[in-house]
Amino acid sequence: MSKAIYIATSDQNSGKSIITLGLMSILMGKTAKVGYFRPIIEDFVDGEVDNHIETVLSYFNLDIHFDDAYAITKSRLIKKKNKGKIGEVLDLIIEKYKKLEERFDFVLVEGTSFTGEGTSIELDLNVLIAKNLGIPTIIVGSGVGKTLEELVDSLYLVYDSFKVKEVEVLSVFANKVQPENIELVTNGLQKSLPSNVLINTIPLISSLNNPTMQEIVNELDAKVLFGENYLNNEIGHYSVGAMQLHNYLVHLHDNALVITPGDRSDIILGALQANESANYPTISGIILTGNIVPEESILKLIEGLSAIVPIIAVDGGTYHITNKIGSIKSEIYANNTHKIETSITTFAKYVDNEALSERLITFVAEGMTPKMFQYNMVKRAKQHRKHIVLPEGNDDRIITAASRLLDMDVVDISIIGDKKQIENKVVELGITLDFSKVNIINPKESELYEDYANTYYELRKAKNVSITMARDLMEDVSYFGTMMVYKGHADGMVSGAAHTTQHTILPALQFIKTKPNSSVVSSVFFMCLEDRVSVFGDCAINPNPTAEQLAEIAISSAESSLAFGIEPKIAMLSYSSGSSGKGDEVDKVRTATAIVKEKRPDLKIEGPIQYDAAVDLSVGKSKMPDSEVAGQASVLIFPDLNTGNNTYKAVQRETGALAIGPMLQGLNKPVNDLSRGCTVDDIINTVVITAIQAQGM
Repeated sequence: MSKAIYIATSDQNSGKSIITLGLMSILMGKTAKVGYFRPIIEDFVDGEVDNHIETVLSYFNLDIHFDDAYAITKSRLIKKKNKGKIGEVLDLIIEKYKKLEERFDFVLVEGTSFTGEGTSIELDLNVLIAKNLGIPTIIVGSGVGKTLEELVDSLYLVYDSFKVKEVEVLSVFANKVQPENIELVTNGLQKSLPSNVLINTIPLISSLNNPTMQEIVNELDAKVLFGENYLNNEIGHYSVGAMQLHNYLVHLHDNALVITPGDRSDIILGALQANESANYPTISGIILTGNIVPEESILKLIEGLSAIVPIIAVDGGTYHITNKIGSIKSEIYANNTHKIETSITTFAKYVDNEALSERLITFVAEGMTPKMFQYNMVKRAKQHRKHIVLPEGNDDRIITAASRLLDMDVVDISIIGDKKQIENKVVELGITLDFSKVNIINPKESELYEDYANTYYELRKAKNVSITMARDLMEDVSYFGTMMVYKGHADGMVSGAAHTTQHTILPALQFIKTKPNSSVVSSVFFMCLEDRVSVFGDCAINPNPTAEQLAEIAISSAESSLAFGIEPKIAMLSYSSGSSGKGDEVDKVRTATAIVKEKRPDLKIEGPIQYDAAVDLSVGKSKMPDSEVAGQASVLIFPDLNTGNNTYKAVQRETGALAIGPMLQGLNKPVNDLSRGCTVDDIINTVVITAIQAQGM
């Protein structure tokens, strides 16, 4: 199972780079292959790359192309959000992340930086991304300019934002804390946060916050006159050389940046001499303002000095340039190995690496989000491509869904209908449909028609079916489509957009029939709620199942759940929880539960149990504290069709949940029924789950 961690910040300038570099360093020592991913990055100039991605990829020599290391830029994200298309952004992020997850043993995911446009939505967005990727989080916050109470409160707010969405927080980092306050901050966070959250406090390291000459060159668009190989010099202090040299020299400090007009030869030469003198501090560089370059004789003199100091020339007056330098926020970049190594060393010194790496490597995520569920479905369907027949070629929704499925390149498709009519519909709908990639069949004109009729006659002649009746029935699209599945000319069928459930599944019951170990055909819906996917059964087929049938439905639903990557925790629903309830209906559920336990002791099951106790952790623990299922059920089995159908529709309408299905269980080959009110998305999802079902048959 692949592992990952999401680094989120509580505010801008948190210094999360030190956390990223430190974590990468310890992970590289613990795991064979480590990947790196940023869902959202700041905009960058065409032809260039994001600085932070380049730094991580190059320093750790990661085999990841730049375009694969991120999903979307901030400006594109804002445009998508304004158009109400945040779901498309999540789909893209999941797709790109999963590609890295397949290649690496562990993926470090770095969240946004709270800079530029869109900072107001970043916390919620980071929570949403971590939730949908299904990975735990590390939270980083800066102590600069905050009291102890403000720092603790800000970090707790972010922690709570993740926890309320059931995203696990493994560790909290208080960064850029004054060294004398480390213990105070650590104790404050430990009192505020749960004991299972690792607390780490890292002091403010001034050298990491100091800009380099290279950053000043980039920010000021400066011209480098001397010392190009020394642009990684860090600036510890800067001052303006506007006074007499003998007065200015007393203002020099270690790693000083000298700012002076280009015609002040006395300051330039004096600063260079001071740099060589054992009696004065070293200087990191000199900025010449006013776009003035010293005369040739001075340049020649500078060239002859043994100690090399970067000297750069800029446009703009001294006052303006000094203010711009003061506003530069230093970053770590790829060729500044000193800052990278300082970050890694600092992290190793102040963080319990063993405890943190143990949490990272051993953490196991629970549950699955709807977006991840849908992504996994499409991915699985593509792995072993199947052929699905759609009998209702006269329905606009079917034609539109077929067009989109072909674009997704997820299944092969046959459509039953008149080709000319379908061609006209494609034009009317304004869609594209590649007719070279889809098989359109008119039953009566098909070369398979006689064979299908004869096959049906042989299968049903004991039921007084004549060859004439068989031919008539094979003109029916549901019978013809089902026979395609029976004969192996298609792997599965999806119908019901324009036909009743009975019309769709009756042919399957007549000659595809049930599996050897199944006595009942049932159905499940995959209910994609905001933060999880639940399996509801049976909400479409059996009006009033017996205890034995209910038990079989529960077992089939658990197997369906497992087949789609959801751990089955079965709740046998009733109006009563535990042993207190009386009456025939609750007794039926109690008996069904006992049958499941006897037949499948490996399954986690609870029943009878009420809906709220099954899905709400606090209610479940209060009513059934020793249960493995109460409060965390993933498979919910309803006692009858009336309860199941109404409940799934109520949940769907009231919560906005996506209901995928119904998916039929118990047949030898997959045939699935659509609601006559289905949408194009419903059809696509049902085709995908039908293809996955076919892979296991």
